[in-house]
Amino acid sequence: LFPGVGYGMMVVSTYIGIYYNVVICIAFYYFFVSMTRVLPWTYCSNAWNTPDCAGVLDGNLSSRAALNLTHLLNTTQKRTSPSEEYWRRYVLDLSDDIGNLGEVRLPLLGCLGVSWVVVFLCLIKGVKSSGKVVYFTATFPYVVLTILFVRGITLEGALTGIMYYLTPQWDKILDAKVWGDAASQIFYSLGCAWGGLITMASYNKFHNNCYRDSIIISITNCATSVYAGFVIFSILGFMANHLGVDISKVADHGPGLAFVAYPEALTLLPISPLWSILFFFMLILLGLGTQFCLLETLVTAIVDEVGNEWIIRRKTFVTLGVAVAGFLLGVPLTTQAGIYWLLLMDNYAASFSLVVISCIMCVAIMYIYGHRNYFKDIEMMLGFPPPLFFQICWRFISPAIIFFILVFTVIQYRPISYNDYVYPTWAISIGFLMALSSVICIPIYAIYKVCCSEGDTLLERLKNATKASKDWGPALAEHCSGRYAPAFSPSTESHLEVQPLQPEKGQSEAAAASPVQGSNGSAHSQDSRL
Repeated sequence: LFPGVGYGMMVVSTYIGIYYNVVICIAFYYFFVSMTRVLPWTYCSNAWNTPDCAGVLDGNLSSRAALNLTHLLNTTQKRTSPSEEYWRRYVLDLSDDIGNLGEVRLPLLGCLGVSWVVVFLCLIKGVKSSGKVVYFTATFPYVVLTILFVRGITLEGALTGIMYYLTPQWDKILDAKVWGDAASQIFYSLGCAWGGLITMASYNKFHNNCYRDSIIISITNCATSVYAGFVIFSILGFMANHLGVDISKVADHGPGLAFVAYPEALTLLPISPLWSILFFFMLILLGLGTQFCLLETLVTAIVDEVGNEWIIRRKTFVTLGVAVAGFLLGVPLTTQAGIYWLLLMDNYAASFSLVVISCIMCVAIMYIYGHRNYFKDIEMMLGFPPPLFFQICWRFISPAIIFFILVFTVIQYRPISYNDYVYPTWAISIGFLMALSSVICIPIYAIYKVCCSEGDTLLERLKNATKASKDWGPALAEHCSGRYAPAFSPSTESHLEVQPLQPEKGQSEAAAASPVQGSNGSAHSQDSRL
């Protein structure tokens, strides 16, 4: 009844895969332009700067402001930084409205092509190639984080930034947007409700200890986020100390943090191009790791859904087709209004729908498939039942928390805006349509399944639709145990004997049959396949 959940995940992964690679392409652009002696967003003496620009390292600031100390303070507090003008007026060449696409930013378009080529080459052989690349993309960012952390905590004002990072703001505790953003962050970092976890887990051994893996990944993920917070806010504290303003004035979120606030802080460091190269290289690696999972999820879903031998042998061409389609769909996001569309997709297509899909998935597994069946399946694979804490969380706590986040997000909904720009109604309507396009897969497929099910009444059809299919169970017979065990026992099977029509021919063929290696490591002869 609920394959629509899987289709909804694929729609969400498609949206994220389109715009997420645009973020990676911007990181590529900053990485390339950082290969210079002076970072281009250091001073206000460039052609794209305005008279309101006030760089902290710009000599013109003191000369203009020396005539009036009050004007100096106002300029310092309300200034337009060189990094912000570089971001808005040069990199994006931002238009005045989301409907005014303007021209395609060719440097971003070129970097978008580079990012998609890198993703395709790393996935050209599926998990065989991406698995090797991920060893580097998943571990090297820790090296860069450690280098930036050591440099950050040695700067003046770093302690102020860290204390700001660690001090709770209790007035935000009842803000639904905070909890919604926190849920979205967990969904992003852990990959919940994307389909990526299910896709990657399908390549594991049947008896893989996924319980141990889930504990390690969850702890490592949260610890990495906390560690990265120290790296970011130590340097933002240094920047706030240098400017003589409160750190809340320099702290930003979203693209503003990665491409405005932090790059400006890097200009204050000695050998700033080096730190900029390291920072954006880290962003590229982190983004590529996520993009690998997204693209592999889409490709695997297409190949498995079609399922014939022709498409399985041509999986590389499917990967190429998905990469080309993703590049073409990402071209509008490299226009002058591209950032508006990127944020619209981020806020609607991949936020609200993730919460809805995950909530329905929890309810469907625990209360329709049945928690007892699910726990027995896990015990069959692990060799032991899931701990009581997990059972309680899956049945009660997780669905309740997700549901309350969903309700409060709807109650305290605020339309999206970008700095001072307020999105028009038609753009917000498109955002809601993108959000619904993934969620609506669930009821549409459920209605289709009920209509196709056997039964004279609606209740009978619904009851039959909620039953597992006849072929549900482990894919390989050797893994079928417990309630999936075959009706006949091995002892009964051993007494069965098949007499060939031509005994002499059968004996010669049996002697020539070579063993076949099974998926569990044991050898089977060709005749045993009967």
